[in-house]
Amino acid sequence: MITLPNPALARMRGGDVALGMVVRLARSADIARIAKTTGHDFIFLDLQHALYDKETLGHVAQTALGCGVTAMARVQSSSDPVMPLLLDAGFTGIVVPDVNTADDAKRAVDACKFKPIGKRSVSGAYPMFDFRSMPLKDMLPVLNDNTLLVCMIETVEGVKNMEAIAAVEGVDVIHLGCNDLLVDMGNPGAFGSPEIIAIIEREIAACKAHGKFSGLGGDRDPVRQARFIKQGIRFVTTQTDIAFLMMEATRRTTELRQVLAAGQHA
Repeated sequence: MITLPNPALARMRGGDVALGMVVRLARSADIARIAKTTGHDFIFLDLQHALYDKETLGHVAQTALGCGVTAMARVQSSSDPVMPLLLDAGFTGIVVPDVNTADDAKRAVDACKFKPIGKRSVSGAYPMFDFRSMPLKDMLPVLNDNTLLVCMIETVEGVKNMEAIAAVEGVDVIHLGCNDLLVDMGNPGAFGSPEIIAIIEREIAACKAHGKFSGLGGDRDPVRQARFIKQGIRFVTTQTDIAFLMMEATRRTTELRQVLAAGQHA
């Protein structure tokens, strides 16, 4: 029997929340191991807002496969031609930004899923299976079932079409990008406002109705995150690697200077 572990999917299918680190700074495959050690289920390499060469991406994906973390990449759009290449190289998930219509979602499905769900081209061998030669009739359904496709809703138009997007076969997660959405709503940074809370609750309901997982990004407040998780959010980005480094580096230097200052007055 052919199997393909996808830790983030397994976590969500078990009714739990999958936690992911957004990666914009790291260029070493070690970031996959760091994510694993720090309790993350997936890494989310941000090709929309950071520069990566393809070989680096491949090395990160391969390491993630080996250490038990789902490697995902956020591409440029639902028409980005790099999606199938990334999946062939070892990524087990794709995040698509700015999904505004069901047609946008269907384009992403066509690129990421094989027939009969999508139109992804077949390769000769896959790193997920250690390049073993196996019957395509056995292998392709497993790849379809364990390739995580996340569609981000980040605009008022996307919210308007949320239910239609959630209904598209082959989409696994609807993920609200709260930062861009609030900007598009003319209320940047208004996390926790009644308007955005109502949209999140609507997203949870739409995902439940169509058998999808609901995701949340942008809002980093742990109290609100915990509340939304209890309501049904199952795919959450915790922070960026840049923010983690900045927070801990700032805490450490501040702490050391406070100790030094206290010593001067002792």
